[in-house]
Amino acid sequence: MQRIRSRSQFQAAMADRPVAKTPHFALHRAALEGTLSARPLFPVADAWLGVVLPKRWARRAVTRNAIRRQVYETARLLPAGLPQAAWVVRLRSEFSRKAYVSAMSEPLKLAVREELQALWGRVALPVAAVVSHVD
Repeated sequence: MQRIRSRSQFQAAMADRPVAKTPHFALHRAALEGTLSARPLFPVADAWLGVVLPKRWARRAVTRNAIRRQVYETARLLPAGLPQAAWVVRLRSEFSRKAYVSAMSEPLKLAVREELQALWGRVALPVAAVVSHVD
């Protein structure tokens, strides 16, 4: 799995509507298209993953870093792995600071992980259903 790093890669991956949403996250996907330019946007045919965590929704850097680590770890642990595409996980609302007082508490990590697994599950289920019908 490759990491999305440049602004143009993020813009390309987030150009369309999200393919899945949960209360706090949105998942964007863009197909890797072969370009004839000298420098392709996604030079390696692999799964590309990026994370967008606006300060508006996660004020503390500790929280943003913990969420970012959870995104990459849940994607890495997917049973079938990520299909070849550009994927961006975007935080779209705040985790309640009243419910999660600590910036990096275990309950916050657990809530983030469960919601990310649900997000990946919403994308993986239709793909698994198509594969099972082909057999």
